[in-house]
Amino acid sequence: MDRVELSAATYEQLFGMPPDPTAGPDPELGVILRSVIFGEVFHIGELDDRTRELITVVLLVTTQSLPQLRAHTGAALNVGVTPIELREAVYQCAPFIGFPRTLNGVGVINEVFVERGIALPLPAQGTVTEADRFERGRAIQQPLYGDEIHDSFAGLPDGLRDVVPRLLTEFCFGDFSTRNGLDLATRELLVLCMLAALGADVQVSAHARGNLVAGNSVEVQVAALIHCLPYIGFPHALNAIRAVQDSTQQG
Repeated sequence: MDRVELSAATYEQLFGMPPDPTAGPDPELGVILRSVIFGEVFHIGELDDRTRELITVVLLVTTQSLPQLRAHTGAALNVGVTPIELREAVYQCAPFIGFPRTLNGVGVINEVFVERGIALPLPAQGTVTEADRFERGRAIQQPLYGDEIHDSFAGLPDGLRDVVPRLLTEFCFGDFSTRNGLDLATRELLVLCMLAALGADVQVSAHARGNLVAGNSVEVQVAALIHCLPYIGFPHALNAIRAVQDSTQQG
């Protein structure tokens, strides 16, 4: 099976119909796109289809590529991603891209859920209370990242130096990493891909090391970042791959 044939087979598996190589006003671009994404990149590395589609979904939310998000939400459901897993992947974006863009993503996936007859709201997955969200978040953050964030803001004025680290612990780790629906290794891999899409190479380096602790090998991380390439472009993807390479070699 050549690259074009493989792309057609993968496309049909994801979207439930074969691609039409003559469709639309720019059929040549469509063939190139499908051949690269579904005939090459989709088959590099040891990632299953469910993980690939979760990565694609968070990239499309991060870049606010909402028409494509609609299509890939359907594709994710077609390859066995559950509605709760999809929702949790989009929720996980919030600390990294902000609430407005996350809400846009939630709106799109909810539209697809309604079209598929999936009842909303989905079952709640939160596990923390106001009283324990900091401690529960710190219990996840500390083994992955130690005191790196706290130490990096130690030079701030009194009354402020603990604010940013605490917000990060409570919001990112307490409110989101503690949720059911996705395991920690999957959440960390998705975050790595979001950061690559944002061009946040300093944070990519830190999260590469955190991913190792969470159980994602360098091979898995690089395969995930190669999967990101057609969605975020070569500059961001190559910078992120280099950051993973450098930071994990140092570790």
